[in-house]
Amino acid sequence: MFKILVVDDDAGLRFSIKSAFSALKKFEVSEAFDGINALEKIKAAVAEGSKFDIVLLDVDMPRLNGLAALKQIKELDPGMIVLMLTAHATLNDAVVAVKDGAYNYISKPVASDDLVALVEKAIHAHSLISNIAASSPVLVEAGRKIIGNTSQMQKVFNIINKLAKVDTPVLIRGSSGTGKELVAKAIHFNSARKDDKFVAINCSAIPENLFESELFGHEKGSFTGAAERKIGKFQYAEGGTLFLDEVGDMPQLMQVKILRVLQEKLFTPVGSNREIQSNVRIIAATNRPLEDMIKAGTFREDLFYRLNVVPIFLPQLAERKDDIERLIQIFIKKFNEVHKKKIAGVTVDAMNILKKYNWPGNIRELENVIEHSFVLESSHMITLSALPEAVLEAVGVSLFDLEKMIEAEKKSTEAQSSASNKGPIFMDSGVDVVEDADSDSDDESEDIDMDGAGMKVTFNGELDFNAQKEVFEKEFIIKALKTFKGRINQTALHANIPKKTLLRKIEKYGIVAKDYSE
Repeated sequence: MFKILVVDDDAGLRFSIKSAFSALKKFEVSEAFDGINALEKIKAAVAEGSKFDIVLLDVDMPRLNGLAALKQIKELDPGMIVLMLTAHATLNDAVVAVKDGAYNYISKPVASDDLVALVEKAIHAHSLISNIAASSPVLVEAGRKIIGNTSQMQKVFNIINKLAKVDTPVLIRGSSGTGKELVAKAIHFNSARKDDKFVAINCSAIPENLFESELFGHEKGSFTGAAERKIGKFQYAEGGTLFLDEVGDMPQLMQVKILRVLQEKLFTPVGSNREIQSNVRIIAATNRPLEDMIKAGTFREDLFYRLNVVPIFLPQLAERKDDIERLIQIFIKKFNEVHKKKIAGVTVDAMNILKKYNWPGNIRELENVIEHSFVLESSHMITLSALPEAVLEAVGVSLFDLEKMIEAEKKSTEAQSSASNKGPIFMDSGVDVVEDADSDSDDESEDIDMDGAGMKVTFNGELDFNAQKEVFEKEFIIKALKTFKGRINQTALHANIPKKTLLRKIEKYGIVAKDYSE
C-alpha cells in the first residue's frame, strides 16, 4: 500500500484525484489544502513512522506555494517522490522544480489515467534507488568522497540526486555482480532523460569487427552482409542514456570514435558520408583496472578522463557484510512475488552461514543463492537445508555439523513459530555455526544417542574429532541407505543430504548402495 498526499487548494480537484487512486486499492490517499497544511501532515506522518511515499503538489497556493513547500519537503525526506501540478506551466518553474528534487512537472488538466501511469513510473524509479541502497555506492566529486548524511538511504538519494541533476558522463567501478547496471538505471530513471530510452550494451560481448556498426549503425551495402540500413545504439538511444558495460573491453579503435562523440556530439554511420548529431548521456562501467591499462597502452588516457568526470565505486559484498540482511530482505520480497510464496525471512543459523561466506560473485551470487533456497524451501523460513552445498562447504560446515544444526534449527523454529509472526524476520535458534570441536570427556568409550536418527555411535577410544566425524558419517549413511533400501534419490531427499554430497561420501567410504536394496 502506497501513501499519497494530494496538496491543492481546489477541493474538487483533490476529490477527483483521491477517487482515481483510491479505486485502485493499492493507494491510501490523504489531502492537504496548501503548502503549510501539507508540511504539517508530512511532519506528523514522519513522527508516527508512517511517512508518505508520494506527494502530488500544486504550485499556485495561498500561504505557502508549491515550489517553496517542495524545498522544505526535500529537507524533511530527500527520498520522498514529489510531482508538481500547475495550471500555468512555465519552463523556468519546471527547471527550478526538477532542480529542487521534483520527479516531474505536470500541466493541469491531466487525465486520471495519465496521472496514475506517471505515479507508477515514479514508484518504479524510486524502487531502483531503494534496491541499490544496500550497495552503498561512493560518489567521488572533485577528488573528495561525498558521504552524505548518516542515514544510508539519504546517502544513496544524495548520490542519485546529484547525478540526476547533471548530464555529465558517469563511470561506475566495481567487481562483477556488484550492481553496476542497477546504479546506471537508477541514475537514468531519476534524471531529466527518464522519459527517453535507457539502452545497455555489453562491450565484451560484441565482436571487434561489428563494434562500430553496433554503436553507430551502417548503410546498406557498406560491407559484406549489410543487406539493409541499420540504426546504431547511439541513434536508438537519442535523448536518453547509453550504458556502456565493461567499457574496459572496448577495442582501441572504438575508443577513439567514442571519444569523438563525447567531445563533439557527432558520429558517422559505417559507409555513410553524413554526420549525425548525438544527444545521449554516457554512463560507463568496468571491473577492470583502467589506470593499469593506461600504463600498458590498452586504454586511452584521454577517454578515461572524459568518462571519469563523476566516478562511483561499488565495494565488494565481502567488504560490507552488514548489508547482507537488507539485500536478502529485498530478494525475499522479489522472489515471494515471482514464485508465489510467503517466506518470511531467514533463520539465524542460515544467516550466520550467509554472513560467513565470502561471496566472490557479489550481489548477483547472493540473489542466485536466495532464489535457489526459495525453490528448495518448503517452510515459511529459509533454513540451513535449503542453502546450496557449495556455500555450506565453503564455510567449513560438514555433514556432521549440518545434521546437528538442522535438528536444533527445527526445534527452535517449532518453539518460536507463534512468536515469529510478530517478531523480527531473522530468528535465533540458539545454535552457532560449528567451526571446531573438542572432547571434554575422560571416558575412553561413550555412546551418543542420535535423536531422530534411530541409531547410536560408539567412540572407539580415539579422541580425534575428524576420525570420529568420519565414523559418524559412514554409519549415518549406511543407516539411511538401509532405511530407504539403497535408493540414492530417496536417501538424499529424506535424510536431508544433498545428492552430490551423498555420492561423494559413498565413494569416500567405499559403500555399495545396492548392498542395502533388500
